Amino acid sequence: MPLARAGIAARIVSMPATTVFDRQSSTWRNHVLPTGVVRIAIEAGVSDFWRKYTGLEGGVIGIDTFGESAPAPALFEYFGFTVEHVVKTVQSIIYSH
Repeated sequence: MPLARAGIAARIVSMPATTVFDRQSSTWRNHVLPTGVVRIAIEAGVSDFWRKYTGLEGGVIGIDTFGESAPAPALFEYFGFTVEHVVKTVQSIIYSH
């Protein structure tokens, strides 16, 4: 079930270059990632890095292991890069606050 159907308003921020984001003014960064909003990062890589942007109250769906090998769709499922897992993660974080 997508977030909208679950009654959760969300927006997506694409951050392909965090160094570029970090060089922007604090006013702009706070506009893009406002305080008081639950943040979830989804990264097909190490998750710890994204805590800088999600805070401890937010969540990160990422990969913190190495060496898995399979076709991409199987790996996405295995690591939780699915709509269902993202929705469950968002709900668990939102409803725990």
